Amino acid sequence: MPGRRRHRRSAARTRLAACTATAALLATGGALGTAPAQGAPATSRSGQAVVAEDGAQIIARKWLDERTVDLTVRSPAVGADVPVRVLLPTSYAQAPGRERPVLYLLQGAHDDYTSWTRETDVESFLAGQDVITVMPSAGATGIPTDWWNFGRRTPDYETFQVDEVMGLLREEFHAGERRAVAGVSTGGYGALAFAARRPGTFAAAASYSGVLDTRAVGMVTVVNAIVARELQLPALLWGDPLLQRANWTAHNPYALAEHLKGTRLYVSQGSGIPSTDFGNLQGAILEGTLYGQARRFTDRLAALGVPAQTHLYQGGSHAWSSWQGEFKTSWPTLAAGLGLPTN
Repeated sequence: MPGRRRHRRSAARTRLAACTATAALLATGGALGTAPAQGAPATSRSGQAVVAEDGAQIIARKWLDERTVDLTVRSPAVGADVPVRVLLPTSYAQAPGRERPVLYLLQGAHDDYTSWTRETDVESFLAGQDVITVMPSAGATGIPTDWWNFGRRTPDYETFQVDEVMGLLREEFHAGERRAVAGVSTGGYGALAFAARRPGTFAAAASYSGVLDTRAVGMVTVVNAIVARELQLPALLWGDPLLQRANWTAHNPYALAEHLKGTRLYVSQGSGIPSTDFGNLQGAILEGTLYGQARRFTDRLAALGVPAQTHLYQGGSHAWSSWQGEFKTSWPTLAAGLGLPTN
């Protein structure tokens, strides 16, 4: 999954061996869950405290410029204070009370909520689009899901991102109900999982090099390695793959593919080796590791008669050098879902 450049792992000899070695070498941790800190909610620019109906609160804001603000959200679902970056269109200053659609951009693993603005030109690309863009944290693993955590079902990043964040955006920025979601790597998983687990919530969804079939050959190892790298016990995520098989299935986009009917879809995945990204052999190997499960997922969509724009291409790398271009290619699909001009 995508890491910051300083987090890149050493290349392994084979695709599956790279993931297996990573899982074996990493330590594991205890149960998840952090009690939220106490304090009064922050106030909006108008001076009004912002608390959603579900109890989520904006407790701090840091304006980076006139269009970009980092929020700290006290999340009952996660049980912690969680950062969220919001990018407003240039039109917002003239009409802050106008209802606008919302675009979610989801991070990858071992990265954070700043990745999209740090690694791509989305700030300038979306400036003229009348859409509120939100980049919520999914924690260090970058997997936006409700953790099994020995039956505790916490932290719940799905509820945080889909419900709590949306409620706060309505209160703070007059966000409308129309939504689209896109993500890289584990964020690509999140985009398709959200759309499949909550049919009709997102009008469009896009995945760039996402984990789309968690039960495909080698994918349990990949998912476990992601969790272990953050010093967490892999079984905390969705439980044991055999003992909690039903829970794994309930979170697997491949198994839920039929629920994607009616959602505009874009799915891209490179084959890795041979890659044009010669300086990132590890990224090319990882991209290739995910290629088979991506093809299996798109074949499943076709068999179910679920329309999707797909781009399964030769080469590429599990890196932003591939994903920025894929985002722009997918923009007409996302824009159509958001009710925006597609050109």
